[in-house]
Amino acid sequence: MKQKAYARAGVDIDLGNKVKATLPQLLASTHRREVLGKVGGFGGLFQLDLKKYREPILVSSVDGVGTKLKIAFAMDQHDTIGADLVNHCVNDIAVLGAEPLFFLDYLGTGKLEPHVFTDIIKGFARACAENNCALIGGETAQMPGFYQKGEYDVSGTIVGVVEKSKMLNGQKTVKRGDAVIGIASSGLHTNGYSLGRKIFFEQLGYKPSSRVPGLKGTVGQELLKEHISYGPLVQKLLKRFNSQLSTLNSQPVRAFAHITGGGFVDNIPRVLPKSLDVVIRKGSWDMLPIFQIIEAKSGVPDEELYQVFNMGIGMVAIVAADQADAVLKFIHAQKHKAWLIGEVVKGKGEARVV
Repeated sequence: MKQKAYARAGVDIDLGNKVKATLPQLLASTHRREVLGKVGGFGGLFQLDLKKYREPILVSSVDGVGTKLKIAFAMDQHDTIGADLVNHCVNDIAVLGAEPLFFLDYLGTGKLEPHVFTDIIKGFARACAENNCALIGGETAQMPGFYQKGEYDVSGTIVGVVEKSKMLNGQKTVKRGDAVIGIASSGLHTNGYSLGRKIFFEQLGYKPSSRVPGLKGTVGQELLKEHISYGPLVQKLLKRFNSQLSTLNSQPVRAFAHITGGGFVDNIPRVLPKSLDVVIRKGSWDMLPIFQIIEAKSGVPDEELYQVFNMGIGMVAIVAADQADAVLKFIHAQKHKAWLIGEVVKGKGEARVV
């Protein structure tokens, strides 16, 4: 059979349709009862259950995975990238107290490789199911001549919901003397990879397959470790500690900050009043080996490292000092590592690492 002109130009619509035919089975695990219609329409449909909320506030976020994709290309491993993206987006809305409702993805590539497409979508589906978030649609664009051979880009949009009276606003609730709890990351998550790749592959001369003392897996495996989702943990913390009866101002869990691009220095101030600072104490948590290597061998000053990388802390919780021990104990019981890493002091809305 003669190949179609568009396929000869690099865009195979028939292959795209064939690959997408597997989507309904892949997405079945993410189904929520509020989802209407089928995947493949011009728009995803979601009927919000208004009986569950007095004043529902929709919370949305959009993000990508950055140059972590370069590691996936080098290793030809694509099953974690989708989960990275979903979990990153879930965390960004979790800090407001929102639970995720649905997720939409975008995948752009030069040539559609069926096994790569399937692995990425499996990652989306697995993480959506784990976060009780429906994967209700997306877009796959074939753009030959735009992407390098074997490369692609992904981004995702999430929509969640929170009751207006329960929405977290650290700028109003964080108080002087509050405790800062750091919750462990799995590694670089999805930030700092441009510098990370430069350090490991250019400066130190490693390859993705290199084995380095102190690291359990190869350098590539360590750099591909999945971004942790803190969404379910945040919901459990709010349910356990922030009672329905008290006002938001008197509730012990004051705020969360997702430690993404900008590290401690740029992310924590996003939830602080202008009159208060957070002081983070170096050495107050067990730093992951990959960050120990970066700190010891990169030559990058600590001041910059703590503004680029999460340094082993993926989420920060600011809580009332008298509840800090109870919150820590609860987090540990949920199988997350966490430490008391700092406190809130008088200041001007900044985060300092000392």
